[in-house]
Amino acid sequence: MEKPNRGKDDEKEKQKLMPVQKISNPEVFEKPRKRRFTAEYKLKILGEADACQDDGEIGTLLRREGLYSSYLTAWRRQREEGTLGALGPKKRGRKSKRTDPLAVEVQKLKKENQKLKKRLMQTETIIEVQKKMSEALGIPLKSPEEEEND
Repeated sequence: MEKPNRGKDDEKEKQKLMPVQKISNPEVFEKPRKRRFTAEYKLKILGEADACQDDGEIGTLLRREGLYSSYLTAWRRQREEGTLGALGPKKRGRKSKRTDPLAVEVQKLKKENQKLKKRLMQTETIIEVQKKMSEALGIPLKSPEEEEND
């Protein structure tokens, strides 16, 4: 005879023996992105850093803004060079290719040359076939000198 409550008792015993597992957080975090700073923000921070006179003021500024001292060094160097464009975020990705007008012309002429070579080969093949047909049919071909005399 089977006992109907046997299965429920086994589950309760297994639950007592197994430790409780915490369920992990199912939230997927965003991939961290590289921070980009505008030229205005960089100039504002440089102005604030230059205005700092007491010991530790620059450190306080950097902590407040969440910046590294190397940023200040790089931004100061860019400011001294006078490259305002360098203070903006740098363009990422592949560099655009400069198109040389002569290179474009060379490519165009190469394509035209290939086309003309192909046409010349077709024309020579047609002429060869015409010569063979005239020989097979017994039709004499006139040379260019004979045509001038006629």
